Amino acid sequence: MNSPWHLYLMAITYVFAGLMHFIRPKVYLGVMPAYLPNHKALVFWSGVAEILLGIGLCFDTLRTLSIYGIIVMLAVFLMVHFYMLSGEKASAGIPKWVLILRIPLQFGLMYWAWMYL
Repeated sequence: MNSPWHLYLMAITYVFAGLMHFIRPKVYLGVMPAYLPNHKALVFWSGVAEILLGIGLCFDTLRTLSIYGIIVMLAVFLMVHFYMLSGEKASAGIPKWVLILRIPLQFGLMYWAWMYL
């Protein structure tokens, strides 16, 4: 494990974000697009994915797979970010300017992961 500290920062970030799916599931359930089925399962499995992908970043043998998984996951999460822009209820009370800034942030996070390939 001779990787740069910021790779471990990314790993901790995803593990923490994944854990939050279990600590505060109502937050995630509240922003799920109505057209997606089984919100509880999606919140559960997306939390599991974030935790596993974050842990995978710490191991040389899993890093590449984890990076691609993170990029795909962030691309899928864009659907939730765009949904949150669709109306007041979907926004969960978050100011519109914050929701708009989250879109380029997603691409920045994808690029951050891509840097380690």
